[in-house]
Amino acid sequence: MRLLIDTDVLLDVALAGEPFLADSARVLRWAELGGQACIAWHSIANCAYLLENEGRDFLARLLQIVDVAEVGSVQAKQALELPMKDLEDALQAVSAQGWRAAHIITRNLGDYTASPIPAVSPTKFCDWLDRAPSGPA
Repeated sequence: MRLLIDTDVLLDVALAGEPFLADSARVLRWAELGGQACIAWHSIANCAYLLENEGRDFLARLLQIVDVAEVGSVQAKQALELPMKDLEDALQAVSAQGWRAAHIITRNLGDYTASPIPAVSPTKFCDWLDRAPSGPA
C-alpha cells in the first residue's frame, strides 16, 4: 500500500504531540520498515517553519524513510481546482494523487472529504496493521 503522510502526523512525532504520538510514530515506523510512504514537498517547509533549528535533524531522518512526491505547475493548478476549503490540504491531495498513493494518513479527516485520494487516521491505519498478518497490502 502506498501512503502519503500529512504534515500533522509528522509534527505529532517531531513534537512528541500527545495524545497522538503513539499512532503517528507507528505510521513512520511502518515506513521505516519498508512501507511505501511519501510526503508532499511543502510538508518539508511546514516542518522547517514550525520546528526548532528548522527541523533539520528530524527532516534528515525522515527523508531516509519516505519519498517526496514530485510536483510542479500541473499539480499546483489541479490543487486550485479541487473543491477543498484549504489549499494546503488540496496540495497534499494532488501530491498523493501524483504519487499514486492509496490513502492520505492524517488526523484532519474532515478536511479531506472532497479529496480524490481517501484519507484515514493514523489510528485506523494502525488498526489495519494489527488485523493484517503482514500489514496493509
